[in-house]
Amino acid sequence: MEKDYDVLGKYRAVSNKLKKRFLKRPNVAEGIEQYSSLSKLLKEQECQQYAAFCALAQARCEHTMVNAAGESQSLTEAARNFLEAEVANQELRCPSFNEHLTAAINCYSHAIRVHIENNSAALAAALCMELGNALKKLNKPGEAMAHYQRAAELQSHSPLDCLQSLSEVTSCKIAISSSITGRPVGAYCDFLCLCEISRVLLLMMLQPTPQRIRPEHAQTLEKYTWDFNEDNTTVQYLGEDLFLMLQSIVMACQSSDLISLRLLQTELWPLLSTEQNHLLFLVIQELTHPSGEGV
Repeated sequence: MEKDYDVLGKYRAVSNKLKKRFLKRPNVAEGIEQYSSLSKLLKEQECQQYAAFCALAQARCEHTMVNAAGESQSLTEAARNFLEAEVANQELRCPSFNEHLTAAINCYSHAIRVHIENNSAALAAALCMELGNALKKLNKPGEAMAHYQRAAELQSHSPLDCLQSLSEVTSCKIAISSSITGRPVGAYCDFLCLCEISRVLLLMMLQPTPQRIRPEHAQTLEKYTWDFNEDNTTVQYLGEDLFLMLQSIVMACQSSDLISLRLLQTELWPLLSTEQNHLLFLVIQELTHPSGEGV
């Protein structure tokens, strides 16, 4: 980019072209293209907050064109740019009122609303999760929890995704209520234990292939394929015995060892809830009679 490139002048020029004039219809499509180019140029120059403003202007044009997909995409781009600006401020320890973060949350919320209005609940939930993850990384579990909860509500027709979101809600509650040592305490520990068991059993029932499993689900199972480590956070809230039994279930399912699985079912029966015992029963049924073969 040339040193004397007038970014503000360019932005004003595009905006002026879009103003309504007597007997002249503004070329909104051209404005979208120009705002997009300016946003990319500013991002390359590491001016994320200004790139975000251009993306917002682009979103307004997309709204005028009644292009919901383009509007939500531009709003999401603006949100991510504002978020990058906030992270950069924090890394440089610049004093601020978190204005970039506030702007990012507003853009995310607007994009989520557009998706919901257009019956795209899955995309809306994905943005809720993205915002929750960002807030969690910024050490704001209280704010992140609300967005994870909203994601779970939007994922009511996708049990595994909903369970993952609720797991994040639990994680945030524990982060808020943890002791000085950082370990989960009290009822939150019990709730996290309940979620972890259900998540493992659901994964064993579905048996996703390595090519189709989601990264977060693969990460869950990896904890049960490594050697026992008492410093593992999961061990701390499950307890050593329960962790080892879950690990044995994962190994038995992966090797289709029905004899070991039925022995584990007997041992686990008094430790699991009614719903979890039913899940374990379904896991054994699936391994005994794989889908398509009948029961």
